Amino acid sequence: MSYDFAPLFRTAVGFDRLARLVDNLPQDTAGYPPYNIEKTGEDSYRVTLAVAGFGPDDIELTVKDNALLVSGKAAEEAKGEFLHRGIAARTFSRRFVLADHMVVEKADLVNGLLFVALRREVPESAKPRRVAINAVAGQKLPELPQAA
Repeated sequence: MSYDFAPLFRTAVGFDRLARLVDNLPQDTAGYPPYNIEKTGEDSYRVTLAVAGFGPDDIELTVKDNALLVSGKAAEEAKGEFLHRGIAARTFSRRFVLADHMVVEKADLVNGLLFVALRREVPESAKPRRVAINAVAGQKLPELPQAA
């Protein structure tokens, strides 16, 4: 699926990254593993994935290009005959798009749930700052630099 952002670009500047993000949204509709995304503070979040049957060595977390990729490789199948198999233990890959300045703090695996803590760390250079305005009476306008 592709969206046409042309009307937006007529009046907005610098939003081309938004179009790339929407184009790269995960198309995963399988729903495995199930997950929650929680806001735990003003600038902190937690992603929780249900990964029953997976150990810490079976799961890999990677952060690249404003995306968090969580992938799991199923352990060796237990030998035996199943009368019912309701616990999914298949290989998976989940991708989460991260906003600018999001940092993965830690990941914990507790009772079959993978908790990934995220925090927004906006650098001082990206925070809004107030610019002082000088008002001097009786002076002419300053010269503007000439274009080369």
